Amino acid sequence: MSKPKKPDSPLMSILLNVVIPVAILSFLSKDNYLGPVWALVVGLAFPIGYGLRTLIRDRKADFMSIIGIISVTLTGVFGILKLPPEYVAIKEAAIPLILGIAIVVSLKTPFPLIKKILMTESLFDVTRLKAALKEKGTEGVFEKRLVGLTWGFASSFFLSAVLNYVLAKIVLKSDPGTAAYTAELGKMTGLSHVVVLIPVMIVMFFVMNKLFNTLTELTGCKLDDLLAAHHREKTPKAEPSTD
Repeated sequence: MSKPKKPDSPLMSILLNVVIPVAILSFLSKDNYLGPVWALVVGLAFPIGYGLRTLIRDRKADFMSIIGIISVTLTGVFGILKLPPEYVAIKEAAIPLILGIAIVVSLKTPFPLIKKILMTESLFDVTRLKAALKEKGTEGVFEKRLVGLTWGFASSFFLSAVLNYVLAKIVLKSDPGTAAYTAELGKMTGLSHVVVLIPVMIVMFFVMNKLFNTLTELTGCKLDDLLAAHHREKTPKAEPSTD
Protein backbone atom coordinates (compact mmCIF):
# COMPACT_ATOMS: atom_id res chain seq x y z
CA MET A 1 0.00 0.00 0.00
CA SER A 2 1.25 3.49 -0.85
CA LYS A 3 1.90 5.82 2.04
CA PRO A 4 -0.52 8.76 2.34
CA LYS A 5 0.91 12.04 1.15
CA LYS A 6 1.96 14.26 4.03
CA PRO A 7 0.32 17.70 3.77
CA ASP A 8 2.57 20.74 3.52
CA SER A 9 3.13 22.73 6.68
CA PRO A 10 1.16 25.98 7.13
CA LEU A 11 4.50 27.81 7.40
CA MET A 12 5.55 26.60 3.96
CA SER A 13 2.24 27.73 2.49
CA ILE A 14 2.51 31.19 4.07
CA LEU A 15 6.11 31.60 2.89
CA LEU A 16 5.43 30.67 -0.73
CA ASN A 17 2.02 32.31 -1.08
CA VAL A 18 2.56 35.50 0.93
CA VAL A 19 5.97 36.30 2.42
CA ILE A 20 8.26 35.63 -0.57
CA PRO A 21 5.97 37.20 -3.23
CA VAL A 22 5.38 40.30 -1.09
CA ALA A 23 9.12 40.69 -0.43
CA ILE A 24 9.99 40.38 -4.14
CA LEU A 25 7.24 42.74 -5.31
CA SER A 26 8.02 45.29 -2.59
CA PHE A 27 11.83 45.34 -2.60
CA LEU A 28 13.09 43.99 -5.94
CA SER A 29 10.91 45.94 -8.36
CA LYS A 30 13.36 48.83 -8.80
CA ASP A 31 15.29 49.05 -12.07
CA ASN A 32 18.64 48.31 -10.37
CA TYR A 33 17.24 44.96 -9.17
CA LEU A 34 14.73 42.86 -11.14
CA GLY A 35 12.70 45.76 -12.50
CA PRO A 36 8.90 46.05 -12.28
CA VAL A 37 8.02 43.44 -14.91
CA TRP A 38 10.45 40.71 -13.83
CA ALA A 39 9.70 41.33 -10.16
CA LEU A 40 6.05 40.72 -11.01
CA VAL A 41 6.85 37.55 -12.95
CA VAL A 42 9.20 36.11 -10.32
CA GLY A 43 7.06 37.14 -7.35
CA LEU A 44 3.85 35.61 -8.70
CA ALA A 45 5.66 32.49 -9.93
CA PHE A 46 5.94 31.27 -6.32
CA PRO A 47 2.19 31.01 -5.51
CA ILE A 48 1.39 29.79 -9.04
CA GLY A 49 4.13 27.15 -8.89
CA TYR A 50 3.12 26.07 -5.39
CA GLY A 51 -0.51 25.71 -6.44
CA LEU A 52 0.36 23.70 -9.56
CA ARG A 53 2.73 21.48 -7.56
CA THR A 54 -0.04 20.71 -5.07
CA LEU A 55 -2.51 19.87 -7.84
CA ILE A 56 -0.02 17.58 -9.60
CA ARG A 57 1.16 15.92 -6.38
CA ASP A 58 -2.35 15.21 -5.06
CA ARG A 59 -3.55 14.20 -8.53
CA LYS A 60 -6.89 15.89 -8.08
CA ALA A 61 -8.27 19.32 -8.85
CA ASP A 62 -8.87 21.24 -5.63
CA PHE A 63 -11.57 23.83 -6.37
CA MET A 64 -10.11 26.66 -4.29
CA SER A 65 -6.54 26.01 -5.47
CA ILE A 66 -7.60 26.38 -9.09
CA ILE A 67 -9.37 29.65 -8.32
CA GLY A 68 -6.26 30.91 -6.53
CA ILE A 69 -4.00 30.04 -9.47
CA ILE A 70 -6.35 31.78 -11.92
CA SER A 71 -6.55 34.89 -9.73
CA VAL A 72 -2.78 35.21 -9.28
CA THR A 73 -2.14 34.54 -12.97
CA LEU A 74 -4.61 37.26 -14.01
CA THR A 75 -2.89 39.72 -11.65
CA GLY A 76 0.42 38.99 -13.37
CA VAL A 77 -1.04 39.25 -16.87
CA PHE A 78 -2.73 42.57 -16.06
CA GLY A 79 0.54 43.93 -14.69
CA ILE A 80 2.65 42.79 -17.65
CA LEU A 81 0.12 44.23 -20.12
CA LYS A 82 0.14 47.46 -18.09
CA LEU A 83 -3.64 47.53 -17.81
CA PRO A 84 -5.16 50.26 -15.59
CA PRO A 85 -5.37 49.48 -11.84
CA GLU A 86 -9.15 49.49 -12.19
CA TYR A 87 -8.87 46.13 -13.98
CA VAL A 88 -7.12 44.59 -10.99
CA ALA A 89 -9.74 46.04 -8.61
CA ILE A 90 -12.56 44.61 -10.73
CA LYS A 91 -10.82 41.23 -10.97
CA GLU A 92 -10.23 41.13 -7.21
CA ALA A 93 -13.95 41.71 -6.62
CA ALA A 94 -15.30 39.68 -9.55
CA ILE A 95 -13.80 36.29 -8.64
CA PRO A 96 -15.28 36.00 -5.10
CA LEU A 97 -18.52 37.64 -6.29
CA ILE A 98 -18.95 35.07 -9.08
CA LEU A 99 -18.12 32.25 -6.67
CA GLY A 100 -20.67 33.49 -4.14
CA ILE A 101 -23.38 33.73 -6.80
CA ALA A 102 -22.46 30.29 -8.19
CA ILE A 103 -22.70 28.74 -4.70
CA VAL A 104 -26.20 30.16 -4.21
CA VAL A 105 -27.41 29.30 -7.74
CA SER A 106 -26.09 25.72 -7.38
CA LEU A 107 -28.76 25.12 -4.73
CA LYS A 108 -31.20 24.83 -7.62
CA THR A 109 -29.16 22.02 -9.17
CA PRO A 110 -28.61 18.38 -8.11
CA PHE A 111 -25.00 19.29 -7.20
CA PRO A 112 -24.86 22.08 -4.56
CA LEU A 113 -21.34 23.53 -4.48
CA ILE A 114 -21.38 23.80 -0.70
CA LYS A 115 -21.22 20.00 -0.55
CA LYS A 116 -18.25 19.97 -2.95
CA ILE A 117 -16.41 22.57 -0.88
CA LEU A 118 -17.33 21.72 2.73
CA MET A 119 -18.76 18.19 2.73
CA THR A 120 -15.57 16.55 1.50
CA GLU A 121 -13.96 13.25 2.39
CA SER A 122 -10.85 15.12 3.54
CA LEU A 123 -12.93 16.75 6.31
CA PHE A 124 -15.71 14.27 7.08
CA ASP A 125 -16.28 10.53 7.08
CA VAL A 126 -18.95 11.06 4.41
CA THR A 127 -20.10 7.43 4.31
CA ARG A 128 -20.80 7.35 8.04
CA LEU A 129 -22.37 10.80 7.91
CA LYS A 130 -24.86 9.83 5.21
CA ALA A 131 -25.66 6.56 6.97
CA ALA A 132 -26.32 8.37 10.27
CA LEU A 133 -28.64 10.90 8.62
CA LYS A 134 -30.53 8.09 6.88
CA GLU A 135 -30.82 6.09 10.08
CA LYS A 136 -32.23 9.08 11.97
CA GLY A 137 -34.53 10.01 9.08
CA THR A 138 -33.18 13.56 9.05
CA GLU A 139 -31.90 13.74 5.47
CA GLY A 140 -34.70 16.12 4.43
CA VAL A 141 -34.13 18.37 7.45
CA PHE A 142 -30.42 18.51 6.67
CA GLU A 143 -31.09 19.55 3.06
CA LYS A 144 -33.31 22.41 4.32
CA ARG A 145 -30.69 23.51 6.85
CA LEU A 146 -28.12 23.42 4.05
CA VAL A 147 -29.92 26.31 2.33
CA GLY A 148 -29.25 28.65 5.28
CA LEU A 149 -25.68 27.40 5.57
CA THR A 150 -25.17 28.06 1.85
CA TRP A 151 -26.26 31.69 2.18
CA GLY A 152 -23.96 32.10 5.17
CA PHE A 153 -21.08 30.54 3.25
CA ALA A 154 -21.78 32.65 0.16
CA SER A 155 -21.86 35.81 2.29
CA SER A 156 -18.18 35.31 3.08
CA PHE A 157 -17.44 35.54 -0.66
CA PHE A 158 -19.62 38.64 -1.04
CA LEU A 159 -17.77 40.26 1.86
CA SER A 160 -14.45 39.29 0.26
CA ALA A 161 -15.53 40.91 -3.04
CA VAL A 162 -16.31 44.24 -1.35
CA LEU A 163 -13.14 44.29 0.76
CA ASN A 164 -10.91 43.24 -2.14
CA TYR A 165 -12.27 45.99 -4.38
CA VAL A 166 -11.93 48.70 -1.73
CA LEU A 167 -8.40 47.58 -0.85
CA ALA A 168 -7.27 47.58 -4.50
CA LYS A 169 -8.77 51.03 -5.10
CA ILE A 170 -7.00 52.45 -2.04
CA VAL A 171 -3.57 50.85 -2.57
CA LEU A 172 -3.09 50.84 -6.37
CA LYS A 173 -2.39 54.46 -7.29
CA SER A 174 0.72 54.40 -9.52
CA ASP A 175 0.98 53.84 -13.27
CA PRO A 176 1.17 50.16 -14.34
CA GLY A 177 4.61 48.99 -15.42
CA THR A 178 6.42 51.12 -12.86
CA ALA A 179 8.40 49.97 -9.83
CA ALA A 180 5.96 51.86 -7.59
CA TYR A 181 2.99 49.98 -9.07
CA THR A 182 4.69 46.59 -8.59
CA ALA A 183 5.51 47.52 -4.98
CA GLU A 184 1.87 48.48 -4.47
CA LEU A 185 0.80 45.04 -5.72
CA GLY A 186 3.08 43.54 -3.08
CA LYS A 187 1.58 45.81 -0.43
CA MET A 188 -1.95 44.88 -1.52
CA THR A 189 -1.11 41.17 -1.36
CA GLY A 190 0.28 41.53 2.16
CA LEU A 191 -2.58 43.69 3.43
CA SER A 192 -5.24 41.42 1.96
CA HIS A 193 -4.34 38.73 4.48
CA VAL A 194 -5.31 41.12 7.27
CA VAL A 195 -7.93 43.42 5.75
CA VAL A 196 -9.74 40.70 3.79
CA LEU A 197 -8.80 37.28 5.12
CA ILE A 198 -9.45 37.87 8.83
CA PRO A 199 -13.05 39.20 8.44
CA VAL A 200 -13.84 36.44 5.92
CA MET A 201 -12.40 33.78 8.24
CA ILE A 202 -14.58 35.06 11.07
CA VAL A 203 -17.69 34.60 8.92
CA MET A 204 -16.44 31.16 7.85
CA PHE A 205 -15.88 30.19 11.49
CA PHE A 206 -19.51 30.89 12.35
CA VAL A 207 -20.70 28.98 9.27
CA MET A 208 -18.53 25.94 10.09
CA ASN A 209 -19.59 26.04 13.74
CA LYS A 210 -23.25 26.05 12.64
CA LEU A 211 -22.54 23.15 10.25
CA PHE A 212 -20.90 21.10 13.00
CA ASN A 213 -23.78 21.77 15.41
CA THR A 214 -26.31 20.85 12.72
CA LEU A 215 -24.57 17.58 11.91
CA THR A 216 -24.22 16.46 15.52
CA GLU A 217 -27.87 17.35 16.19
CA LEU A 218 -29.28 15.55 13.14
CA THR A 219 -27.05 12.45 13.28
CA GLY A 220 -26.91 11.96 17.05
CA CYS A 221 -23.16 11.39 16.70
CA LYS A 222 -20.30 13.20 18.35
CA LEU A 223 -18.37 15.50 16.03
CA ASP A 224 -15.16 13.47 16.46
CA ASP A 225 -16.96 10.39 15.14
CA LEU A 226 -17.94 12.24 11.94
CA LEU A 227 -14.53 13.72 11.14
CA ALA A 228 -12.35 12.03 8.54
CA ALA A 229 -9.25 12.30 10.72
CA HIS A 230 -10.93 10.30 13.48
CA HIS A 231 -11.98 7.66 10.96
CA ARG A 232 -8.42 7.32 9.63
CA GLU A 233 -7.05 6.93 13.16
CA LYS A 234 -9.48 4.08 13.87
CA THR A 235 -8.89 2.29 10.56
CA PRO A 236 -6.54 -0.64 11.24
CA LYS A 237 -3.29 -0.67 9.32
CA ALA A 238 -2.81 -3.42 6.76
CA GLU A 239 -0.62 -6.24 8.01
CA PRO A 240 2.59 -6.70 6.01
CA SER A 241 2.61 -9.67 3.68
CA THR A 242 4.55 -12.71 4.89
CA ASP A 243 4.88 -14.17 1.39
